[in-house]
Amino acid sequence: MRERNQAMAWPEWTQMGVREGPWLGQRQMALLRQIAVTGSITRAAKAVQLSYKAAWDAVNAMNNLAEQPLVVGVAGGRHGGGSRLTEHGLRQLERYETVSDEYRRFFDRLHERVPDVGELANFLRRVMMQTSARNQFLGRVTRLNVGPINAEVGVDIGGGDHITALITRSSVENLGLREGSEVFALIKASSVILMAGVEKLKLSARNLLCGTVSDCRKGAVNGEVTLQLAGGKTVTATITNASIDGLALKEGDPAVAVIKSSSVILGVSL
Repeated sequence: MRERNQAMAWPEWTQMGVREGPWLGQRQMALLRQIAVTGSITRAAKAVQLSYKAAWDAVNAMNNLAEQPLVVGVAGGRHGGGSRLTEHGLRQLERYETVSDEYRRFFDRLHERVPDVGELANFLRRVMMQTSARNQFLGRVTRLNVGPINAEVGVDIGGGDHITALITRSSVENLGLREGSEVFALIKASSVILMAGVEKLKLSARNLLCGTVSDCRKGAVNGEVTLQLAGGKTVTATITNASIDGLALKEGDPAVAVIKSSSVILGVSL
């Protein structure tokens, strides 16, 4: 495997004008590279500026998604054991290095011919994401309140609307979140509670999105209600037909979407 000066954090390829942040799992590959060099998840985590738990979570996630384990433990030795990359892990890392080099050269050449390629790349990256979550918002982190176990993340989704998500501290580290980071906020329609009108109530739910009913459709048992928010976004809720009747919802009515912060999933593009 080629030797590289990767002792600290991964580079950000902003000079290509594609976007800020790492490309295609660069964060995870930096961790694998350091495990290969140091033989220790603890030292590898320190080298790439992750906590020990976040590094272990990342390793477990990669092992679960790979056809074969990428990292295994090593027992015994003077220091009581450690970790190493398997042959399969080393092959994936070597392939990544090759593809990474080609990617860099490709975008250097492309940027010379299409100066605003970053705008197109960002648009395609967003619209090509596929998820079962009915509600998908693109936003930027405006606030991070990180505790010992969990973290509260405030996200500006545009148009004056904000969403708060409650995620684990290790997820903040694995996603590389900081103020200004671009994130996707995903919310299942079944996790959205609707209130008719715009009455001010004190609720434990952190997210209250005010809007107007733009679509209300009944099914056999449940129905879908979509609210048009003031800033132009929409949010859809799946509720029972009985709830639709009980709230007397119809197009044009004001309503509020209530969403618990623990129901918001955050994601970043790789």
